[in-house]
Amino acid sequence: MSLVQKLWRMRGGVHPAFHKEDSTRQAIHPSAIPPQLIIPLQQHVGHLPDLKVAVGDRVEKGQLLAAVSPVGIGAAIHASTSGVITAIEERPIPHASGLAGLCIVLDSDGHDDWGSQRFSPLIDYREQATETLLQRIADAGIVGLGGAVFPSEVKLASAGEGNVETLIINGAECEPYISCDDMLMRERAAAIVTGIDILMHLLKAKRCLIGVEDNKAQAITALNDALTTGSAIEVVAVPTLYPSGDAKQLTRILTGIEIPKGVRSTALGVLCHNVGTAHSVYEAVIEGKPLISRITTVTGNGIKAPQNFEALIGTPFSFLVEQAGGYTAKAERLIMGGPMMGIALPSDELPVVKACNCILVSSRDELRLNDHADDEKERLVMPCIRCGKCMQACPVSLLPQQMYWHTRARDFEKVAEHHLSDCIECGACSYVCPSHIPLVDYFRFAKTEIKAQKQAALKASQSRERHEFHNYRKQRDKAEREEKRRKQKEALQKKKQSAGAASGQGDDKQDAIKAALERAKAKKAALKAAAENKQDSSDAV
Repeated sequence: MSLVQKLWRMRGGVHPAFHKEDSTRQAIHPSAIPPQLIIPLQQHVGHLPDLKVAVGDRVEKGQLLAAVSPVGIGAAIHASTSGVITAIEERPIPHASGLAGLCIVLDSDGHDDWGSQRFSPLIDYREQATETLLQRIADAGIVGLGGAVFPSEVKLASAGEGNVETLIINGAECEPYISCDDMLMRERAAAIVTGIDILMHLLKAKRCLIGVEDNKAQAITALNDALTTGSAIEVVAVPTLYPSGDAKQLTRILTGIEIPKGVRSTALGVLCHNVGTAHSVYEAVIEGKPLISRITTVTGNGIKAPQNFEALIGTPFSFLVEQAGGYTAKAERLIMGGPMMGIALPSDELPVVKACNCILVSSRDELRLNDHADDEKERLVMPCIRCGKCMQACPVSLLPQQMYWHTRARDFEKVAEHHLSDCIECGACSYVCPSHIPLVDYFRFAKTEIKAQKQAALKASQSRERHEFHNYRKQRDKAEREEKRRKQKEALQKKKQSAGAASGQGDDKQDAIKAALERAKAKKAALKAAAENKQDSSDAV
């Protein structure tokens, strides 16, 4: 009996040309070991991990290079191969803003030697405590491989045991050109299913739905073949519609559950993970391997032999491009990701990171998302005509044209009121815009500005609090000094009074003694006078 009674339709969405067949003609090819790997420390959501190696250290494949910082969430970083650490320095990393980040530069020795770095396999994972499995996932540095790169151990631990009824595995892979998940499902379905079983055991989930777009027939067949009879796991073919691969959209399609803003899906009994993440969990638990490689699609009209590679983390893009036959004469632009949500990159010397699902080298024709714009003039950005097509295409029911106008006016408060934070930056609005306005670029700009304003406001608030506390401390110290002086003055006055009282008592005593001496002296004088008078009387006789 099917676990899914019906499918719900996603709001909005578009049907771009997918171009996936170009990179699925060959099996996944294990990438060669590059002479040098550049391994960024920041490959995940959260804090920068703590370094565990230094320049000059010889490391083995799988060795821990950086551990999760104790101050917050993060993910461990491991050596993708054996070799020597030759530098730890700032290097350019794949980023929309072209930022640099702290990287470990590893010169490979060509031996690819694991040494003793593999974890002990946990074949009997059903007998293991939840904490043991979560710790293995954390130790392996596993993050969400669907693009979010959120630490998987944190996501699983925060869900808690028994709170998730339905585990959703995202195999939709709706972005054009990208086929890494498709090929992974075709070739490693059994490992994915085992990884899913581990996740279900961790979560105590009752069922699992693997959502795969219906244009991936071979992947659907491979997964179904890997399932056992009576399994609580079901492969569900969902309509091919972009962006059905967004976690919230896929959850709605499969379950009908809409996840409100600010509410975790686990509060509604649902949790979503990518197929690549499930495969990495299998490798960590069953094979004892940390996350040191990932499947990456190298494709586009600018590539001679598009295909999928199992690329070591830290491999320069240029090295993978060479293995794919190199560039064609049509190569115009380098993108990490797909044409809808990917980020343009300035150089092919940037490294493969955990979030890198695709290296797209596009031609001039591929640079335009609007396939109906055949003339160069038609591709020029024109004024908004308020046609409303962007609103119809938006999968989260936003008003892109209103957000666009408010962004142009730099009225970011109004943009925020139009639920900018709910925008998933899928690019559907930009795709359908007849004026070719890069709407997503405006929305990313608005998000950045709002974030900067919030940070500035927070900084100002913190400065004000520090200033107020500084003034309070000055007043407090002044009051304490005055109180101390007052007490000292009172103590001094009391001391003087005590001394004065003691002095008064001493004078009275001295007076009494003096008076007694005077009386004794007077008495003595009187006795002497009486004696003299008596003598005089005797002499007279």
